[in-house]
Formats: sequence, structure tokens, C-alpha cells
Amino acid sequence: MASREDTDETAIDLRLEKFRNDPIGFVRWAFPWGEKASALDRASGPEKWQSEILTTIGRRLKQQTRKRAPKDAEPVLVAVASGHGVGKSALVAWLVIWAMATGRDTRGVVTANTEIQLKTKTWAELAKWFRISRVRHRFRLTATALQARDTEAAKTWRIDMVPWSLNQTESFAGLHNQGLRIVLVFDEASAIPEPVWEVAEGTLTDRDTEIIWAVFGNPTQAAGRFRECFGRRRHRWITRHVDSRETDLTNADQIARWVDDYGEDSDFIRVRVKGEFPRSSSRQFIGTELVDGARMRSLVSDPEAPRVMGVDVARFGDDQSVILLRQGDRIEGPIHRFRGIDLMQLAAHVDERIREDMPDAVFVDGAGIGGGVIDRLRQLGHRVHDVNGGEAARRKREFLNRRAEMWARMRHWLKQGDIPDDTALAADLAGPEYGFDPKGRIQLERKEDMKKRGLASPDAGDALALTFADFAALHSELKPHDAATDFRVL
Repeated sequence: MASREDTDETAIDLRLEKFRNDPIGFVRWAFPWGEKASALDRASGPEKWQSEILTTIGRRLKQQTRKRAPKDAEPVLVAVASGHGVGKSALVAWLVIWAMATGRDTRGVVTANTEIQLKTKTWAELAKWFRISRVRHRFRLTATALQARDTEAAKTWRIDMVPWSLNQTESFAGLHNQGLRIVLVFDEASAIPEPVWEVAEGTLTDRDTEIIWAVFGNPTQAAGRFRECFGRRRHRWITRHVDSRETDLTNADQIARWVDDYGEDSDFIRVRVKGEFPRSSSRQFIGTELVDGARMRSLVSDPEAPRVMGVDVARFGDDQSVILLRQGDRIEGPIHRFRGIDLMQLAAHVDERIREDMPDAVFVDGAGIGGGVIDRLRQLGHRVHDVNGGEAARRKREFLNRRAEMWARMRHWLKQGDIPDDTALAADLAGPEYGFDPKGRIQLERKEDMKKRGLASPDAGDALALTFADFAALHSELKPHDAATDFRVL
């Protein structure tokens, strides 16, 4: 049972002040661990890995408090990649409740890969822990927010549940809380797309503000921003891989069967049990290692190589139109991306790039609405090539359609190609999966199916693939047997 000290409001205030930089201390106090007739009567406390994360966050906060120049303190960035069933949603709930209880006028946002995940799992887990917390009388939990019980304070002392949307990223852009505390939580972060991460980073600009950004998830994607927290950005993040076998919460017999069926070193076990990123999705069309190699490569421009422009035309509101230029083994100049513009505006941008870059060939995605861009460019006197990715491939026995064939050529090129260190392009290239049709021909995953998996449309990847639409425009050409051999051994 709770002691008198834990029910006296003055004593609670003193405890919460003590726990401001001590999330593990708060969690051990705030919930009825081991208390008879409670929901936690058989639990002695957090799992070891949960305690380690909370302790590390507290240590980082204490270090910032001791800094002589608090305005220069860096945000506390935490990334956890885990197998299934380790208790990550519980840790999300504890962080949210601790942040609210120990920091007056705290503001924050919690989001997840899908609205269903956010409502039925992340927020439901928060509700479960909030109901048994010792601070539940001080706050109000609604369907979309945890906020101070006082009506006036609730406007500035709150953490909101916000489903992400590529069309409404401003929900994250408005999260500022100068001089106080900001908490940002991503659940199932592996499937949250690049633009949401980029806008969320805007919250990191507040000076003299305590900022905690925690991202959690199963490491299902071999590329993307969540993966980069453990790779090229790991120097900025507190990272932890959590094996499902580390905890007492998972079914050890089921995990043993999985290991027996799939093998200890399979990607299935890496992702679902070990909390490690797949080496390369078993159906990934272009491997992450291949993309990373091209990003790290630095080649000298070949002035004799043909200059080829690719233009991918957006079909939906959250897609982007993309213009890029490839010369031989390098992408030349910046990648131009446009969202929310009409066809005539896009045609004007392409016209400008053609006059500036003077390409030897221009390939435009002519499927669907792209025909309007092509018609306008031809009216302006440009010679452009209409490419329909859904048409039959040149090598009909190997590829289902022209798009798969172009991506195959691009994959071959990436072995010696030089692409910019562009996160979105890298995610586009490594994102699509592939399979075989009944005739054994390679077919690339549809954009619609990628979106169902929580990925963005690979618009920049398609624009680069368009530069391989014609053999005559290639600096290096695939041999007839290369593509089929390459992909069947993945």
C-alpha cells in the first residue's frame, strides 16, 4: 500500500522535484511494484534493459544540469531497436508520465507508424500505466492528450497524441517550449518517413530548453532515419538493441521454435528477436550496402559522358515531383524536389533545368498525368522522351515491365556509381521490394504497396531510374544475362 508520504501532496511535490532528472527513480516509486492485489503484484520492477535506458537518460540530464552554459546543452536523443514483446510500449508510457509529472508546463508529442498503432497500442499502454500511477489525480488523460487537470494549465502543460501525415507535418513544426521541457516520442519509428523526422528536428532549435526525443521500434527497414540513428548518426544518439531473449516478458519456447525454423543468423531472427536491422530484406530490390557504397564514393566528372535528365511526375498529394541529372557515373548538381505544384508549374521548372543543364536526353515519366508535362515541354520546343514504366520491358523474358528493367540497370550502375549523401534518395533506392510473376519475370513493388508498409513513394529513385530508360543514353550497359543472374541470387 502507498505510504502517507506518498499521498500527502507536499511530500509528493518534494519527491517529484527529486525525480526531475531521475526517471528510473520515478518509475520505481510511481507504480505499485510488488504490492498485493495490485496489477503489479508479481512484478518487482522494470526489466534490466528498461532500467538501463532510464538510468542513461537521467545521467545525461544531470550532466546537462551541471553544464556551465545550459543554453549549449544538446538534446537527449534516445533510440531503441528491439525484438518483439520486450516492453517498449511500457517504457514509452513511463517516459511520458515521468516527463509530465516532474516538469511543470512540459509540452510534447507522441506519434507512431500508423494511427491504428498509435491509438490501440501506444496510447492504450499509456492509459494502462497512467491508471495505476501515483500521479493520476494530477492529470487528465483523454483520447488524444495527457494534460494538467487544471483547465488553464492544460493549455501549456500537455503531451498530445498526433498521427503523422505527409500532408500535415506542421503538427510537429509547432512544438516549441522555450526555456522549459519538450518531449517527442516516435513509436515503431522504422516506418515513419523522412519528412516527419525532418520537421520534428525543428523542435531541437529551442535554446535553454530541456529536450528529450525518444524513438522506438522493431528494426524492420534496412534503410531510413531510424536505421541511421544506429549508423551514420549514432554519435548523437543513445542507442540500444534489445534481444527478446533478454526479458522475462517473452515466450521462450516460441522464440526457440523460430530460431530452429529460420536459423539464428537469418534476417527474420535479427529483426523479430535480436532487435537488429536486416542485412538486406529478403525481397529488397537494391541492398543497403550497395546504396551506402554509392553514397561514400567520390568520382571525378567525365565531361565526355552523356548528360541524362530524369523527371518523375507526382501522382498523389503526398508524392513529390523530382528532377535530377546524371552524367556517366555521377549524379550532377542538386536533386530538385517539388510538392503541391500543378503540371504547368512542373513543366516550367523542367524547362528551366533543361536550359540551365543542357542535357543530351530528357526522360519524363509519361504514365498517367505525366503526359501533360510532356506535351507542354514539347510546345516549348524541347525534345523529351515519354517513358511509361508499365509498358512491356525490352527484355520481356526477364522483366515484367519497363520500370523493373530500368531499376535493374540502375542497380547494376550503383556498383560503380556516385550518388550524393542524400538520406531521402538512399531510402528511395533501398525501399522497394521485388518478386517474380508466374512466368518467372522480375516485378518491382508498386508504390501503393510501399505506402501500405508505411514507406514514402520512391520518387527520387524513380527519377534516377528514368535516366536508364534508353540503352543509347547509358555510359555502361548491362549484358543480356546480368540482371536475371544478379537478382535471383539475392
